[in-house]
Amino acid sequence: MQNNNKILLAYYGDDFTGSTDALEFLSRAGIKTVLFLELPTPEMLGQFSGLEAVGVAGMTRSMTPDEMTEELLQAFETLKTLNPKHVHYKVCSTFDSSPEIGNIGTAIDCGIQIFKNQFTPVLVAMPNLGRYSAFGNLYAKMGIGSQGDIYRLDRHPSMSKHPITPVNESDLRVHLSKQTNQSMGLIDLIDLGKPVDEIKSKLQAEIKEHPIVFFDAMYEEQMQIIGEVIDNRVVEGESLFSVGSSGIEKALGDFWEKQGLLSKRTNWRDLEESHPILVLSGSVSPITANQIKYALAEGFEQVEVTADALENPEVEQEFIEKYQTRIINYLKAGKSVILHTANGPEDNRVEKTKAFFQNIGLDELTIRSQTAKRFGKILGQSALGALKEVPVKRLVIAGGDTSSYVARVLGIKAVEMIAPVFTGAPLCKAFAPDSPVDQIEVNLKGGQVGDETYFVALQRGKITN
Repeated sequence: MQNNNKILLAYYGDDFTGSTDALEFLSRAGIKTVLFLELPTPEMLGQFSGLEAVGVAGMTRSMTPDEMTEELLQAFETLKTLNPKHVHYKVCSTFDSSPEIGNIGTAIDCGIQIFKNQFTPVLVAMPNLGRYSAFGNLYAKMGIGSQGDIYRLDRHPSMSKHPITPVNESDLRVHLSKQTNQSMGLIDLIDLGKPVDEIKSKLQAEIKEHPIVFFDAMYEEQMQIIGEVIDNRVVEGESLFSVGSSGIEKALGDFWEKQGLLSKRTNWRDLEESHPILVLSGSVSPITANQIKYALAEGFEQVEVTADALENPEVEQEFIEKYQTRIINYLKAGKSVILHTANGPEDNRVEKTKAFFQNIGLDELTIRSQTAKRFGKILGQSALGALKEVPVKRLVIAGGDTSSYVARVLGIKAVEMIAPVFTGAPLCKAFAPDSPVDQIEVNLKGGQVGDETYFVALQRGKITN
Protein backbone atom coordinates (compact mmCIF):
# COMPACT_ATOMS: atom_id res chain seq x y z
CA MET A 1 0.00 0.00 0.00
CA GLN A 2 1.09 3.60 -0.48
CA ASN A 3 0.89 6.18 2.30
CA ASN A 4 2.92 9.17 3.44
CA ASN A 5 3.25 7.64 6.91
CA LYS A 6 5.80 4.85 6.82
CA ILE A 7 4.24 3.41 10.01
CA LEU A 8 0.47 3.59 9.92
CA LEU A 9 -0.05 2.15 13.38
CA ALA A 10 2.08 1.21 16.38
CA TYR A 11 0.55 -0.64 19.29
CA TYR A 12 1.47 -1.82 22.75
CA GLY A 13 -0.38 -4.93 23.94
CA ASP A 14 -0.98 -5.60 27.62
CA ASP A 15 -0.17 -9.30 27.14
CA PHE A 16 1.24 -11.61 24.47
CA THR A 17 -1.84 -13.51 23.31
CA GLY A 18 -3.86 -10.33 22.95
CA SER A 19 -1.03 -8.74 21.00
CA THR A 20 -1.12 -11.51 18.39
CA ASP A 21 -4.85 -10.87 18.05
CA ALA A 22 -4.06 -7.31 16.89
CA LEU A 23 -1.24 -8.68 14.72
CA GLU A 24 -3.77 -10.88 12.93
CA PHE A 25 -6.22 -8.14 12.03
CA LEU A 26 -3.47 -5.85 10.75
CA SER A 27 -1.92 -8.67 8.70
CA ARG A 28 -5.30 -9.72 7.30
CA ALA A 29 -5.88 -6.10 6.27
CA GLY A 30 -2.75 -6.29 4.14
CA ILE A 31 -0.54 -4.26 6.48
CA LYS A 32 3.02 -5.57 6.90
CA THR A 33 3.30 -6.05 10.69
CA VAL A 34 5.82 -7.52 13.13
CA LEU A 35 5.19 -8.01 16.83
CA PHE A 36 8.16 -7.55 19.17
CA LEU A 37 8.47 -8.69 22.78
CA GLU A 38 10.52 -5.68 23.79
CA LEU A 39 10.72 -2.09 22.64
CA PRO A 40 12.32 -2.33 19.19
CA THR A 41 15.59 -0.58 18.46
CA PRO A 42 16.34 0.82 14.99
CA GLU A 43 18.57 -2.23 14.47
CA MET A 44 15.71 -4.60 15.30
CA LEU A 45 13.33 -2.76 13.01
CA GLY A 46 15.92 -2.83 10.25
CA GLN A 47 15.77 -6.62 10.14
CA PHE A 48 12.27 -6.42 8.62
CA SER A 49 11.74 -4.66 5.32
CA GLY A 50 8.60 -2.78 4.34
CA LEU A 51 7.11 -2.48 7.82
CA GLU A 52 3.81 -0.58 7.97
CA ALA A 53 2.81 -1.46 11.54
CA VAL A 54 4.73 -2.37 14.67
CA GLY A 55 3.51 -4.09 17.82
CA VAL A 56 5.05 -4.57 21.24
CA ALA A 57 3.78 -7.41 23.44
CA GLY A 58 3.97 -6.17 27.00
CA MET A 59 3.01 -7.54 30.42
CA THR A 60 1.07 -4.62 31.89
CA ARG A 61 -2.05 -6.71 32.33
CA SER A 62 -0.37 -8.25 35.39
CA MET A 63 1.32 -5.06 36.69
CA THR A 64 0.43 -2.58 39.43
CA PRO A 65 -0.33 1.03 38.44
CA ASP A 66 3.14 2.22 39.53
CA GLU A 67 4.81 -0.52 37.49
CA MET A 68 2.57 0.27 34.52
CA THR A 69 3.39 3.98 34.66
CA GLU A 70 7.13 3.34 34.60
CA GLU A 71 6.76 0.87 31.73
CA LEU A 72 4.25 2.77 29.60
CA LEU A 73 5.76 6.25 29.71
CA GLN A 74 8.93 4.81 28.18
CA ALA A 75 7.02 2.57 25.77
CA PHE A 76 4.78 5.37 24.47
CA GLU A 77 7.76 7.72 24.07
CA THR A 78 9.53 5.04 22.02
CA LEU A 79 6.49 4.39 19.81
CA LYS A 80 6.01 8.12 19.34
CA THR A 81 9.50 8.39 17.80
CA LEU A 82 8.33 6.10 14.98
CA ASN A 83 5.93 8.91 13.95
CA PRO A 84 2.98 6.57 13.37
CA LYS A 85 -0.41 7.88 12.36
CA HIS A 86 -2.02 5.96 15.22
CA VAL A 87 -0.75 4.57 18.53
CA HIS A 88 -2.95 1.97 20.19
CA TYR A 89 -2.85 0.59 23.73
CA LYS A 90 -4.28 -2.87 23.07
CA VAL A 91 -6.34 -4.49 25.84
CA CYS A 92 -8.37 -7.66 26.03
CA SER A 93 -11.80 -7.57 24.39
CA THR A 94 -13.29 -8.31 27.81
CA PHE A 95 -11.56 -5.20 29.24
CA ASP A 96 -9.66 -7.24 31.86
CA SER A 97 -8.48 -4.75 34.48
CA SER A 98 -8.90 -3.49 38.02
CA PRO A 99 -7.73 -0.48 40.03
CA GLU A 100 -4.95 -2.61 41.53
CA ILE A 101 -3.71 -4.60 38.54
CA GLY A 102 -3.76 -4.09 34.77
CA ASN A 103 -5.28 -0.63 35.36
CA ILE A 104 -6.46 0.66 31.97
CA GLY A 105 -7.07 4.10 33.46
CA THR A 106 -3.38 4.33 34.24
CA ALA A 107 -2.57 3.49 30.61
CA ILE A 108 -4.94 6.22 29.39
CA ASP A 109 -3.42 8.76 31.77
CA CYS A 110 0.06 7.88 30.44
CA GLY A 111 -1.17 8.19 26.86
CA ILE A 112 -2.67 11.61 27.56
CA GLN A 113 0.63 12.76 29.09
CA ILE A 114 2.76 11.62 26.15
CA PHE A 115 0.55 12.27 23.11
CA LYS A 116 -1.46 15.28 24.35
CA ASN A 117 -4.37 14.58 21.98
CA GLN A 118 -7.66 16.40 22.31
CA PHE A 119 -9.30 13.15 23.43
CA THR A 120 -8.75 9.40 23.73
CA PRO A 121 -11.11 7.11 21.75
CA VAL A 122 -11.89 3.76 23.41
CA LEU A 123 -13.30 0.87 21.35
CA VAL A 124 -13.69 -2.45 23.17
CA ALA A 125 -16.38 -4.12 21.05
CA MET A 126 -15.31 -6.53 18.33
CA PRO A 127 -18.28 -8.28 16.68
CA ASN A 128 -15.93 -10.64 14.77
CA LEU A 129 -14.79 -12.02 18.13
CA GLY A 130 -18.23 -12.11 19.70
CA ARG A 131 -17.76 -8.92 21.73
CA TYR A 132 -20.61 -6.42 21.65
CA SER A 133 -21.16 -3.04 23.30
CA ALA A 134 -24.66 -1.63 23.74
CA PHE A 135 -25.15 1.74 25.46
CA GLY A 136 -21.81 1.35 27.17
CA ASN A 137 -22.40 -2.19 28.43
CA LEU A 138 -20.18 -5.02 27.21
CA TYR A 139 -21.46 -8.45 26.19
CA ALA A 140 -19.27 -11.44 25.36
CA LYS A 141 -19.81 -14.76 23.65
CA MET A 142 -18.70 -17.82 25.61
CA GLY A 143 -15.63 -18.70 23.54
CA ILE A 144 -14.13 -16.66 20.70
CA GLY A 145 -14.65 -18.48 17.43
CA SER A 146 -17.27 -20.78 18.94
CA GLN A 147 -21.05 -21.01 18.89
CA GLY A 148 -21.29 -20.22 22.60
CA ASP A 149 -24.02 -18.19 24.26
CA ILE A 150 -23.68 -14.43 24.75
CA TYR A 151 -23.61 -13.01 28.29
CA ARG A 152 -23.51 -9.56 29.82
CA LEU A 153 -19.94 -9.33 31.06
CA ASP A 154 -20.70 -9.31 34.79
CA ARG A 155 -22.72 -12.52 34.31
CA HIS A 156 -20.23 -14.24 32.02
CA PRO A 157 -19.43 -17.75 33.37
CA SER A 158 -15.71 -17.26 32.79
CA MET A 159 -15.02 -13.54 33.15
CA SER A 160 -17.09 -13.11 36.31
CA LYS A 161 -14.80 -15.72 37.90
CA HIS A 162 -11.50 -14.64 36.35
CA PRO A 163 -8.70 -15.55 38.79
CA ILE A 164 -6.90 -12.20 38.49
CA THR A 165 -9.44 -9.60 37.33
CA PRO A 166 -12.96 -10.92 38.00
CA VAL A 167 -15.69 -8.73 36.49
CA ASN A 168 -18.60 -7.40 38.56
CA GLU A 169 -19.60 -4.48 36.30
CA SER A 170 -20.62 -4.53 32.63
CA ASP A 171 -20.91 -0.76 32.13
CA LEU A 172 -17.47 0.12 30.79
CA ARG A 173 -17.66 3.71 31.94
CA VAL A 174 -18.49 2.69 35.50
CA HIS A 175 -15.75 0.05 35.41
CA LEU A 176 -13.14 2.52 34.12
CA SER A 177 -14.23 5.30 36.49
CA LYS A 178 -12.66 3.26 39.32
CA GLN A 179 -9.32 3.47 37.48
CA THR A 180 -9.10 7.10 36.35
CA ASN A 181 -10.50 10.51 37.28
CA GLN A 182 -11.02 11.46 33.62
CA SER A 183 -14.64 11.91 32.58
CA MET A 184 -16.10 9.72 29.82
CA GLY A 185 -18.50 10.18 26.93
CA LEU A 186 -20.12 7.69 24.55
CA ILE A 187 -21.01 7.31 20.88
CA ASP A 188 -23.86 4.83 21.26
CA LEU A 189 -25.76 2.52 18.94
CA ILE A 190 -28.33 5.17 18.06
CA ASP A 191 -25.55 7.58 17.10
CA LEU A 192 -23.96 4.94 14.87
CA GLY A 193 -27.20 4.64 12.90
CA LYS A 194 -26.95 8.26 11.77
CA PRO A 195 -25.01 9.71 8.79
CA VAL A 196 -21.25 9.85 9.35
CA ASP A 197 -21.19 13.67 9.44
CA GLU A 198 -23.72 13.62 12.29
CA ILE A 199 -21.61 11.07 14.17
CA LYS A 200 -18.58 13.32 13.77
CA SER A 201 -20.59 16.26 15.13
CA LYS A 202 -21.77 14.21 18.10
CA LEU A 203 -18.17 13.18 18.77
CA GLN A 204 -17.05 16.82 18.69
CA ALA A 205 -19.71 17.65 21.28
CA GLU A 206 -18.60 14.73 23.48
CA ILE A 207 -14.94 15.80 23.24
CA LYS A 208 -15.80 19.27 24.58
CA GLU A 209 -17.05 17.63 27.79
CA HIS A 210 -15.01 14.43 28.06
CA PRO A 211 -11.34 13.58 27.45
CA ILE A 212 -12.31 9.91 26.99
CA VAL A 213 -15.01 8.77 24.54
CA PHE A 214 -16.23 5.17 24.22
CA PHE A 215 -17.73 3.71 21.05
CA ASP A 216 -20.50 1.10 20.98
CA ALA A 217 -20.61 -1.57 18.27
CA MET A 218 -22.94 -4.49 17.59
CA TYR A 219 -22.46 -5.27 13.91
CA GLU A 220 -19.40 -5.72 11.72
CA GLU A 221 -20.47 -3.05 9.26
CA GLN A 222 -20.29 -0.47 12.07
CA MET A 223 -16.55 -0.99 12.43
CA GLN A 224 -15.71 0.79 9.16
CA ILE A 225 -17.85 3.75 10.25
CA ILE A 226 -16.04 3.94 13.58
CA GLY A 227 -12.71 3.68 11.76
CA GLU A 228 -13.59 6.67 9.60
CA VAL A 229 -14.69 8.74 12.57
CA ILE A 230 -11.53 7.95 14.55
CA ASP A 231 -9.15 8.39 11.59
CA ASN A 232 -10.76 11.75 10.90
CA ARG A 233 -9.45 13.01 14.26
CA VAL A 234 -5.76 12.56 13.35
CA VAL A 235 -3.93 15.90 13.38
CA GLU A 236 -1.14 16.37 10.84
CA GLY A 237 2.24 15.72 12.42
CA GLU A 238 0.78 14.03 15.50
CA SER A 239 -0.05 10.46 16.51
CA LEU A 240 -3.59 9.75 17.70
CA PHE A 241 -3.58 7.60 20.84
CA SER A 242 -6.45 5.14 21.32
CA VAL A 243 -7.34 2.32 23.69
CA GLY A 244 -9.29 -0.86 23.06
CA SER A 245 -9.41 -4.35 21.68
CA SER A 246 -8.28 -5.39 18.21
CA GLY A 247 -11.48 -3.65 17.18
CA ILE A 248 -9.23 -0.60 16.69
CA GLU A 249 -7.21 -2.46 14.04
CA LYS A 250 -10.35 -3.89 12.48
CA ALA A 251 -12.11 -0.51 12.32
CA LEU A 252 -9.16 1.38 10.83
CA GLY A 253 -8.32 -1.46 8.44
CA ASP A 254 -11.89 -1.61 7.13
CA PHE A 255 -11.93 2.15 6.57
CA TRP A 256 -8.52 2.21 4.87
CA GLU A 257 -9.67 -0.58 2.57
CA LYS A 258 -12.77 1.43 1.69
CA GLN A 259 -10.51 4.37 0.83
CA GLY A 260 -8.50 2.14 -1.49
CA LEU A 261 -5.32 2.55 0.57
CA LEU A 262 -4.88 -1.18 0.99
CA SER A 263 -6.17 -4.56 -0.09
CA LYS A 264 -6.99 -7.37 2.30
CA ARG A 265 -4.59 -10.26 2.17
CA THR A 266 -6.17 -13.60 1.27
CA ASN A 267 -3.22 -15.69 0.05
CA TRP A 268 -2.01 -17.55 3.13
CA ARG A 269 -0.03 -20.78 3.30
CA ASP A 270 -2.01 -23.95 3.90
CA LEU A 271 -1.95 -25.28 7.43
CA GLU A 272 -0.36 -28.73 7.37
CA GLU A 273 -0.62 -31.49 9.95
CA SER A 274 2.09 -31.27 12.61
CA HIS A 275 2.61 -34.26 14.86
CA PRO A 276 3.43 -34.13 17.72
CA ILE A 277 2.80 -30.64 19.08
CA LEU A 278 3.47 -29.16 22.51
CA VAL A 279 0.86 -27.08 24.33
CA LEU A 280 1.77 -24.84 27.29
CA SER A 281 -1.33 -23.71 29.17
CA GLY A 282 -1.53 -21.30 32.07
CA SER A 283 -5.22 -20.68 31.43
CA VAL A 284 -7.88 -21.21 34.09
CA SER A 285 -10.74 -20.67 31.64
CA PRO A 286 -13.47 -23.33 31.43
CA ILE A 287 -13.17 -23.00 27.64
CA THR A 288 -9.53 -24.08 27.75
CA ALA A 289 -10.52 -26.87 30.17
CA ASN A 290 -12.93 -28.25 27.58
CA GLN A 291 -10.22 -28.04 24.93
CA ILE A 292 -7.84 -30.01 27.16
CA LYS A 293 -10.51 -32.62 27.85
CA TYR A 294 -11.26 -33.04 24.14
CA ALA A 295 -7.57 -33.32 23.25
CA LEU A 296 -6.92 -35.97 25.90
CA ALA A 297 -9.80 -38.02 24.52
CA GLU A 298 -8.17 -37.75 21.07
CA GLY A 299 -4.82 -39.13 22.20
CA PHE A 300 -2.95 -36.17 23.67
CA GLU A 301 -1.01 -36.70 26.91
CA GLN A 302 -0.97 -34.29 29.83
CA VAL A 303 1.59 -33.16 32.38
CA GLU A 304 0.08 -31.32 35.34
CA VAL A 305 1.99 -28.50 37.03
CA THR A 306 1.18 -28.52 40.74
CA ALA A 307 1.41 -25.89 43.46
CA ASP A 308 4.10 -27.99 45.16
CA ALA A 309 6.52 -26.77 42.48
CA LEU A 310 6.28 -23.25 43.90
CA GLU A 311 7.77 -24.10 47.31
CA ASN A 312 11.31 -22.77 46.77
CA PRO A 313 13.82 -22.39 43.91
CA GLU A 314 15.46 -25.75 44.59
CA VAL A 315 12.17 -27.64 44.67
CA GLU A 316 10.94 -25.67 41.65
CA GLN A 317 13.96 -26.81 39.63
CA GLU A 318 13.37 -30.43 40.64
CA PHE A 319 9.79 -30.22 39.36
CA ILE A 320 10.88 -28.50 36.14
CA GLU A 321 13.33 -31.33 35.46
CA LYS A 322 10.59 -33.86 36.17
CA TYR A 323 8.19 -32.11 33.78
CA GLN A 324 10.91 -31.94 31.13
CA THR A 325 11.54 -35.68 31.37
CA ARG A 326 7.86 -36.53 31.01
CA ILE A 327 7.44 -34.18 28.05
CA ILE A 328 10.53 -35.62 26.36
CA ASN A 329 9.31 -39.19 26.80
CA TYR A 330 5.88 -38.40 25.36
CA LEU A 331 7.30 -36.47 22.40
CA LYS A 332 9.78 -39.24 21.60
CA ALA A 333 6.83 -41.63 21.55
CA GLY A 334 5.10 -39.38 19.01
CA LYS A 335 2.51 -38.12 21.50
CA SER A 336 1.33 -34.52 21.57
CA VAL A 337 1.58 -33.07 25.09
CA ILE A 338 -0.30 -30.47 27.12
CA LEU A 339 1.63 -29.02 30.08
CA HIS A 340 -0.95 -27.16 32.15
CA THR A 341 -1.37 -25.36 35.47
CA ALA A 342 -5.13 -25.82 35.79
CA ASN A 343 -8.02 -27.65 34.19
CA GLY A 344 -10.67 -25.00 34.59
CA PRO A 345 -11.61 -22.74 37.53
CA GLU A 346 -12.81 -25.64 39.67
CA ASP A 347 -9.45 -27.46 39.53
CA ASN A 348 -8.23 -27.83 43.13
CA ARG A 349 -4.80 -26.62 42.02
CA VAL A 350 -6.27 -23.11 41.74
CA GLU A 351 -7.12 -22.98 45.45
CA LYS A 352 -3.91 -24.75 46.44
CA THR A 353 -1.88 -22.17 44.56
CA LYS A 354 -3.71 -19.31 46.23
CA ALA A 355 -3.32 -20.97 49.64
CA PHE A 356 0.41 -21.41 49.07
CA PHE A 357 0.94 -17.72 48.41
CA GLN A 358 -1.30 -16.74 51.33
CA ASN A 359 0.68 -18.99 53.67
CA ILE A 360 3.91 -17.17 52.84
CA GLY A 361 2.26 -13.86 53.66
CA LEU A 362 1.47 -12.39 50.25
CA ASP A 363 -1.52 -10.07 49.85
CA GLU A 364 -4.19 -10.57 47.19
CA LEU A 365 -2.61 -8.14 44.74
CA THR A 366 0.83 -9.74 44.93
CA ILE A 367 -0.71 -13.20 44.60
CA ARG A 368 -2.36 -12.17 41.32
CA SER A 369 0.87 -11.01 39.72
CA GLN A 370 3.07 -13.75 41.19
CA THR A 371 0.79 -16.55 39.97
CA ALA A 372 1.30 -15.57 36.33
CA LYS A 373 5.01 -14.87 36.78
CA ARG A 374 5.90 -18.08 38.64
CA PHE A 375 3.83 -20.43 36.50
CA GLY A 376 5.03 -18.67 33.35
CA LYS A 377 8.61 -19.42 34.37
CA ILE A 378 7.86 -23.08 35.11
CA LEU A 379 5.99 -23.60 31.83
CA GLY A 380 8.69 -21.86 29.82
CA GLN A 381 11.70 -23.58 31.40
CA SER A 382 10.05 -26.99 31.26
CA ALA A 383 9.36 -26.55 27.57
CA LEU A 384 12.78 -25.08 26.82
CA GLY A 385 14.62 -28.07 28.26
CA ALA A 386 12.36 -30.54 26.51
CA LEU A 387 12.56 -28.84 23.10
CA LYS A 388 16.35 -28.81 23.21
CA GLU A 389 16.12 -32.60 23.40
CA VAL A 390 13.11 -33.20 21.10
CA PRO A 391 12.28 -30.34 18.69
CA VAL A 392 8.72 -29.80 17.47
CA LYS A 393 7.47 -27.83 14.48
CA ARG A 394 4.44 -26.31 16.22
CA LEU A 395 4.02 -24.87 19.71
CA VAL A 396 0.85 -23.56 21.36
CA ILE A 397 0.83 -21.15 24.31
CA ALA A 398 -2.54 -20.68 26.05
CA GLY A 399 -3.46 -18.15 28.71
CA GLY A 400 -3.15 -14.38 28.49
CA ASP A 401 -1.69 -13.69 31.92
CA THR A 402 1.13 -16.25 31.71
CA SER A 403 1.87 -16.06 27.98
CA SER A 404 4.19 -13.07 28.14
CA TYR A 405 6.35 -14.73 30.78
CA VAL A 406 6.41 -18.05 28.90
CA ALA A 407 7.45 -16.40 25.64
CA ARG A 408 10.30 -14.51 27.25
CA VAL A 409 11.66 -17.62 28.96
CA LEU A 410 11.58 -19.35 25.57
CA GLY A 411 13.73 -16.57 24.13
CA ILE A 412 11.15 -15.28 21.64
CA LYS A 413 12.08 -11.77 20.44
CA ALA A 414 9.44 -11.25 17.74
CA VAL A 415 6.70 -13.02 15.79
CA GLU A 416 5.16 -12.55 12.36
CA MET A 417 1.84 -13.98 11.20
CA ILE A 418 2.10 -16.78 8.63
CA ALA A 419 -1.49 -18.08 8.49
CA PRO A 420 -4.91 -17.54 10.05
CA VAL A 421 -6.24 -20.41 12.13
CA PHE A 422 -8.83 -19.52 14.77
CA THR A 423 -10.06 -15.92 14.75
CA GLY A 424 -8.03 -13.93 17.25
CA ALA A 425 -5.19 -16.46 17.44
CA PRO A 426 -3.08 -16.63 14.25
CA LEU A 427 -0.27 -19.05 13.48
CA CYS A 428 3.03 -17.17 13.67
CA LYS A 429 6.71 -17.69 12.97
CA ALA A 430 8.92 -17.16 16.00
CA PHE A 431 12.17 -15.23 15.88
CA ALA A 432 14.16 -16.55 18.84
CA PRO A 433 17.93 -16.51 18.23
CA ASP A 434 19.87 -19.27 20.04
CA SER A 435 16.65 -20.97 21.16
CA PRO A 436 15.07 -24.25 19.98
CA VAL A 437 11.93 -22.19 19.34
CA ASP A 438 13.62 -20.12 16.61
CA GLN A 439 11.75 -20.22 13.27
CA ILE A 440 9.12 -22.71 14.47
CA GLU A 441 5.35 -22.19 14.25
CA VAL A 442 3.84 -20.65 17.37
CA ASN A 443 0.16 -20.20 18.12
CA LEU A 444 -0.96 -18.09 21.08
CA LYS A 445 -4.51 -18.19 22.42
CA GLY A 446 -6.28 -16.39 25.21
CA GLY A 447 -8.45 -18.42 27.54
CA GLN A 448 -11.64 -17.40 25.74
CA VAL A 449 -10.51 -18.39 22.22
CA GLY A 450 -11.78 -21.37 20.23
CA ASP A 451 -14.16 -24.30 20.49
CA GLU A 452 -13.42 -27.63 22.16
CA THR A 453 -11.55 -29.01 19.13
CA TYR A 454 -8.91 -26.25 19.29
CA PHE A 455 -5.73 -28.20 20.14
CA VAL A 456 -6.65 -31.22 18.04
CA ALA A 457 -7.51 -29.06 15.02
CA LEU A 458 -4.18 -27.28 15.31
CA GLN A 459 -2.36 -30.61 15.38
CA ARG A 460 -4.24 -31.98 12.39
CA GLY A 461 -4.16 -28.76 10.39
CA LYS A 462 -7.90 -28.89 9.92
CA ILE A 463 -9.07 -25.37 10.56
CA THR A 464 -12.30 -23.80 9.37
CA ASN A 465 -11.95 -20.04 9.69
